[in-house]
Amino acid sequence: MTIKPRTEPRAPRARRLIAGLAIGLAGLGMVGSAGAADVPPPTAKPTVDAATAPDYMLGTGDKVRISVFGEDRLTGEYVVTGGGNISFPLIGNVPAKGISLETLQDTIQSRLAAGYVRDPKVSAEVLNYRPFYIFGEITKPGEYPYTIGLTVQQAVAMAGGFSYRANTERVFIKQAMETIEKPVRIKKTDPVGVNPGDTIRIGERFF
Repeated sequence: MTIKPRTEPRAPRARRLIAGLAIGLAGLGMVGSAGAADVPPPTAKPTVDAATAPDYMLGTGDKVRISVFGEDRLTGEYVVTGGGNISFPLIGNVPAKGISLETLQDTIQSRLAAGYVRDPKVSAEVLNYRPFYIFGEITKPGEYPYTIGLTVQQAVAMAGGFSYRANTERVFIKQAMETIEKPVRIKKTDPVGVNPGDTIRIGERFF
């Protein structure tokens, strides 16, 4: 009598194939996760020119021109003081630091309307922005006047250029309204914007 070889049921074989496929996919997932963990966190994105934005926030050192229609004695140039105010005729100190021009206009307008000027029309514009600061591995660290559209590359040139020990590929920027500086990569073909009141630190490169 001929004994036929025993054949394995299809169901167990199919289950083993599915289990093997699942283990393989899990392994790939672990490799992918490990690869992602090795990628360093991205540096901060280049800053934008906030000075031209409609919601630009005023700060200490900004000089603004405030016009009151039909009231020449009130129209003039005012500087935001270290205390964050501007001293305005009739109504005294007006908070200005950390608010937009529109908010400043509304504040002055409402105060003047409270018994000083009938139906006042107020407008405001920035004449001179507060300075920026640059220090570290730079030839002439210090305070410099801000101009609209200023870039890190231009700021470095204004300060006499990098020192021979400077890291020319990355800088640290602390914006005026923030407390922590952020690293930013710089390239000749990719300008990085600077905002009024920013502090730029040039680090030392590793030899």
